[in-house]
Amino acid sequence: MTSSLCKRCFFFLPPLPSLDSCGDNSLFFSLQNSPTFGFLLDIDGVLVRGHRVIPAALEAFRRLVNSQGQLRVPVVFVTNAGNILQHSKAQELSALLGCKVDPDQVILSHSPMKLFSQYHDKRMLVSGQGPVVENAQALGFQNVVTVDELRMAFPILDMVDLERRPKTTPLLRNDFPAIEGVLLLGEPVRWETSLQLIMDVLLSNGNPGTGLATAPYPHLPVLASNMDLLWMAEAKMPRFGHGTFLLCLETIYQKMTGKELRYEGLMGKPSILTYQYAEDLIRQQAERRGWAAPIQKLYAVGDNPMSDVYGANLFHQYLQMAKHGRAEELVPGGLWKQRPSATQSCASILVCTGVYSPQNLGSTGPAQGGAEPPFHGHRDFNFSPGLMEASHVVNDVNEAVQLVFHQEGWTL
Repeated sequence: MTSSLCKRCFFFLPPLPSLDSCGDNSLFFSLQNSPTFGFLLDIDGVLVRGHRVIPAALEAFRRLVNSQGQLRVPVVFVTNAGNILQHSKAQELSALLGCKVDPDQVILSHSPMKLFSQYHDKRMLVSGQGPVVENAQALGFQNVVTVDELRMAFPILDMVDLERRPKTTPLLRNDFPAIEGVLLLGEPVRWETSLQLIMDVLLSNGNPGTGLATAPYPHLPVLASNMDLLWMAEAKMPRFGHGTFLLCLETIYQKMTGKELRYEGLMGKPSILTYQYAEDLIRQQAERRGWAAPIQKLYAVGDNPMSDVYGANLFHQYLQMAKHGRAEELVPGGLWKQRPSATQSCASILVCTGVYSPQNLGSTGPAQGGAEPPFHGHRDFNFSPGLMEASHVVNDVNEAVQLVFHQEGWTL
């Protein structure tokens, strides 16, 4: 067996024995002390492509799981997807990876919305697909209206699709309670309908059946999750993500009002709030397992330089500033009160199995001719080239786990 070297990596991986099944791990794993590090693993492009598991992910979990089927270190799955229930995602991962994944190990893009309790009793319009009502209720929102429900109440608002236009003019309703805010959980199916009705709600101050002479500003509160411009499925090229939908909505609002669409909260990677949320779940997981040593290092593995790498590096910057009492500069609003934390660092590890590829120059990697690559991040996150530089670049998640174990002095 020979050592392997990633195309853009700067470390060699030592020869490793082959592992034929999870049960063989006990032959090679030695007893470890309580771990002082944990993993934040992205899902799409790192563990799976569409509905297919990436083979390297199975190899990685043969190293992460001991002979009793338990994780050797704390692991949280941090995804910018949100069109599935948390427990369903955990079941899906358990089946794909061959080890038990608990729901509280999964962070969907909108999971930190649980913290926005001041809006939980408001009547909120929810946009997305999948079980949006169930997801919103699981987050604490008890009074939600879907885009489809709004369209049925006011059919004359949805006019783009000729087949769906009402054949007669219905009576205007005056018994529909006002909407008090907007939840954007993920990309919807019919973008034209969602864009139109969300704009109607914002421009009418929550009363889309009426018209206002002047659009209110500030507008109703908007909470959004998943800022990914692109994501990777089975197709050879990346697909539009919810960040593309947000870009459309922001541009339309700016064009129509001359003002900027504002968010009360932006969740999902690269938001620091998402990493704080993940850090807390890592700590709770370690406590449940009885690991006495505090978790001091986090390793964030992802395939998207803008969300995964940028987010991990931004969180690392936050951790360094927190040491000097300056963390509030990166987390305005004080939603999550700064608290003592044992976490000292967050290293970013970029894999080449998803959005990022060394051969895919000019999109998410370095541009040809040394030019600055296009900025795919959300407009509310200023472009900082240094934050898009991964601590390590490896071929896949299996090499990422090997790298971390090697650095931490753990047996492979």
